[in-house]
Amino acid sequence: MHIGIIMDGNGRWATQRGLPRTAGHVEGAKAVRTTVEAAARAGVETLTLYAFSAANWTRPPLEIAALMKLFGQYLFSETRRCVEQSIRVNVIGRRDRLSENLLRSIEQSERLSASCGGMHLRVAVDYSSQYSILKAAQRAHCEGHGAADIAPREFERLLHEVDHSSQPAGAVDLLIRTGNERRLSDFLLWECAYAELYFSDCLWPEFDEVQFHLALEDYAGRQRRFGGLTARSLSE
Repeated sequence: MHIGIIMDGNGRWATQRGLPRTAGHVEGAKAVRTTVEAAARAGVETLTLYAFSAANWTRPPLEIAALMKLFGQYLFSETRRCVEQSIRVNVIGRRDRLSENLLRSIEQSERLSASCGGMHLRVAVDYSSQYSILKAAQRAHCEGHGAADIAPREFERLLHEVDHSSQPAGAVDLLIRTGNERRLSDFLLWECAYAELYFSDCLWPEFDEVQFHLALEDYAGRQRRFGGLTARSLSE
């Protein structure tokens, strides 16, 4: 099972409490730990978290600096916990706009967890699905593929290379978004073609194991038809 999560609402959580937005991001990091461990216990194969979108560069410089510092600290503190639970860490997205220090932290985290055989944890940083799809199409052209002859699996390979994904993640089965918003925000557009969507009203710092299992329970009650009909649908 592949679950994607758009972690929304850190800033609003902080604002509602009269705190700086950065305080919301700190609390949000705690929710990340809770959710990662809950997903691993639930047997999720791949978990992709939307940490920082390409569009987030338009935010105030101080907030961006705080987010990048927090992300580096998270990699430093959580990689050991992930290795202990056999969770492979992988950062996807562009890397040409990240600092050298952060790049070193990313590479170290990926290297230390590379042999882990449990859940594949992918964290999307400076990520844009539209950018990734465009770059994958350009690579396909450079490799001599035409629009009529490239197979979906081959395009997915190119897409994963563009995203720096350490292994194929496959299609998203369940996409969760917190913060009472109802949009995809340029996240895993190719992978979410047939994903089930679950929108939670709670802000991300409030998302816990109970909320995660509510999403799983809702997903378990869905009928996935992938454009076709199930036996139940045909009999109704």
